[in-house]
Amino acid sequence: MSTDETQPTDSASAPAPSRAADTPRSLAEALRSREDAALADLLRARPDLLNPVPNDLTQLATRAGTRASVVRALERLDRFAQQVAEALAVAQDPASYEEVLALLAGDEGDPAVARALPRALGTLHEQALVWGPDDRLRLVRTARELLAPTPQHPSPTGLGPTVAEATAGMSPTRVQEIVAAAGLPTTHDPVSAVRSLTALFTDRTRMSALLDSAPAESVEVLSRLLWGPPYGQVTADPARHLRWLLDRGLLLPTAPGTVVLPREAALHLRAGRAHRTPEPTPPPVEVAREYRPQVVDAAAAGQAYTALATVEELLKDWDEGGPAVLRAGGLSVRDLKRTAVALDTSEPLAAFWVELAYAAGLLASDGDADERYAATPAYDEWQELPAPERWSALATAWLAATRTAGLVGGRDGKDRTLSALGPHLDRSAAPEVRHRVLALVGTLPEGAAPVPESLRARLRWERPSASRGRPDQDGAANPSDSPTPQDLRSRIAEWTLNEAELLGVTGRGALSSHGRALLPDAETPESTANTTTPTQQAVTAAQAARLLAPLLPEPLDHVLLQADLTAVAPGPLERPLGDALAVLADVESKGGATVYRFTPGSVRRALDAGQSASDLHAFLAAHSRTPVPQPLAYLIDDVARKHGHLRIGAASAYVRCDDEALLNEILADKRAQSLRLRRLAPTVLAAQADPGTLLDGLRSMGFAPAAESAEGDVLITRAHAHRTPPRAAPEPVPDGPPLPGDTLIGAAVRAIRAGDLASTAPRKEAPASASDGRLPRTTAAETLATMQAAVLTGEAVWIGYVNAEGTASQRVIAPVRVEGGFVTAYDHTADEVRTYPLHRVTGVAELADD
Repeated sequence: MSTDETQPTDSASAPAPSRAADTPRSLAEALRSREDAALADLLRARPDLLNPVPNDLTQLATRAGTRASVVRALERLDRFAQQVAEALAVAQDPASYEEVLALLAGDEGDPAVARALPRALGTLHEQALVWGPDDRLRLVRTARELLAPTPQHPSPTGLGPTVAEATAGMSPTRVQEIVAAAGLPTTHDPVSAVRSLTALFTDRTRMSALLDSAPAESVEVLSRLLWGPPYGQVTADPARHLRWLLDRGLLLPTAPGTVVLPREAALHLRAGRAHRTPEPTPPPVEVAREYRPQVVDAAAAGQAYTALATVEELLKDWDEGGPAVLRAGGLSVRDLKRTAVALDTSEPLAAFWVELAYAAGLLASDGDADERYAATPAYDEWQELPAPERWSALATAWLAATRTAGLVGGRDGKDRTLSALGPHLDRSAAPEVRHRVLALVGTLPEGAAPVPESLRARLRWERPSASRGRPDQDGAANPSDSPTPQDLRSRIAEWTLNEAELLGVTGRGALSSHGRALLPDAETPESTANTTTPTQQAVTAAQAARLLAPLLPEPLDHVLLQADLTAVAPGPLERPLGDALAVLADVESKGGATVYRFTPGSVRRALDAGQSASDLHAFLAAHSRTPVPQPLAYLIDDVARKHGHLRIGAASAYVRCDDEALLNEILADKRAQSLRLRRLAPTVLAAQADPGTLLDGLRSMGFAPAAESAEGDVLITRAHAHRTPPRAAPEPVPDGPPLPGDTLIGAAVRAIRAGDLASTAPRKEAPASASDGRLPRTTAAETLATMQAAVLTGEAVWIGYVNAEGTASQRVIAPVRVEGGFVTAYDHTADEVRTYPLHRVTGVAELADD
């Protein structure tokens, strides 16, 4: 695409003022006049221009004018910057600063617009969407094509075509009739007639006089078309008030039965404003309620503790292998319901906790043939961390994740149900929206909770809906000035507020002190996880953990035993105590105090884990603030009396017991036939089954055997904790190319400058083969002679070079040495000393003396 933006698009516009000598003639020239810092700002704002690094500024300008890049840049503007670009698209090309201000502020003026316009134009200049001085502002051609009104895609301003554009296909006779009906003298050609009619519509005094003579019905028709869409339908025999408008050119035909309100007439009726409601300043985030910061921190800390407990409970439930992975990926609806029941929560919240653990790398698919979800080895490492650090790991993963749990249960574009842990839940905008929502909440006074709708309105201003005034997926346009409340960014913002409260980043809707520490120190919409380095993220996570630590309750080393075979934990327990109690008793209820119940099965579970009755008595006595109740002591002794009475080993397997009557009972039981038992001695039975099958078979018959080793020691049997192979946390899906670092941007600017020097350096007159803009072409002898002469004189030369991949480029080099078929030179393009094979140099030309 050409980067020359010098031709006006409006043939009826006034002649452009004479161009000053330093006025750029193209976008490439405008970029060439920028400082390196300004070029770096452009590449930082539009990182897609860096892939790959442009050879020179002409290529950079060409790439900045491509449709895909311009669309992306326009969509990332705030609302007022978009309005300025839309105003430039309907203004004459080029336009002056005063003309743009008049289109935005109207005839009466608007101080807020006047104050905000320099910033908005500065943004458009910085992003290379507008170029030229204030008296000749030009919107890049692609942006004008996207934003200018057409019948297929109405302008976001609601304006229609100019008089010149609408009358382009009209017969000269009809044009003269319109001019005469409007009270203007006829002319000798249609061009001057159109110019005369345009002058009438842009003259406030004469236009007001014309409209004062219009029938009231005609004015009503114009008011209906005023703010768009500007097109209407008429019959073959229009009514008198419509005929009045048609005769005077206030409605111009564009197609059979279709008329349009010309842009100049609409601007007069709008008092010069291109938009119904200019939005120069962002809407404020309103305060819904204020709390003391201590109350907010306490509420957030309590929820942070609950979040840790919920994630632990989820992964403990999946410790021996979780639900199966669907063939298409993800968790089935039935398994999600089961998980919600296990966590005692709703299915949407269960989906959030599952996705949070997945984003933090704590669970994944095991990759086996019968693929299932399970905890990862990272979960074991995470469990060993202090509680504040475990929370900061979860919160940091949530902030950076593109996984969007709120979509679970919905449908994608192909009408497929979106499942938890499924492959279609990534939304690249999620991290940016989360960071921005929390940053906006953080701008309020400490302890203040925002009004959600005001926060969503602010987000819509900072990043308006991409479909406004542009074609949607079906090719239709949406000219509305207000985005729908259910657009994706608004939905993500709503989910962010809810999820931040669940995770303990906020408390009672206000940002907590540890939640505030997670955010980078910035106030701009671009302040997201993409702008912070991993080191900075680690520092903020550590700071958040330090602030949260004193707010979390201290783990307890005791419980309260009750006479009804229960134990009450009045708070969080130390991990060894909690793990041991989870084996010895079943959790009966949760909350501020957890209630555990002792049953024969739970006591047998502890004995199977290698504990003896005396160990259990000592454990309870050491960790109970109340005496061990007699019913609990009896329960432990009774279960222990029967536990391990039978001993099983490998014979294939054997059963030994001092009670011959008990062995006789086993042999007589028909359920033991599958074990194929036979008596070896009065106290020993042999079996054909393996020890594990024999152990399970006898337990199913109601006995309580214990396994033993070859030395006769009781084997400690524990539940097998299933783990996946090492898995990395899922990588966020980026929103476009990754943001380049300062080092890369600096190197890119130097390379572009050097390439531009090579392409624009003045050269001496060359043969016809080299003077038409192509790479220089010289014979090998001429190339060698010129290089050797340059070594002697120390002058730079211009060469054409083809690398090993066949890519041709032009360079400016200062030869230092020529020998062995190679030239060693300082390459101004690469800004370093390089060696080039002479056979890859297509030709050489001397630079002009200046």
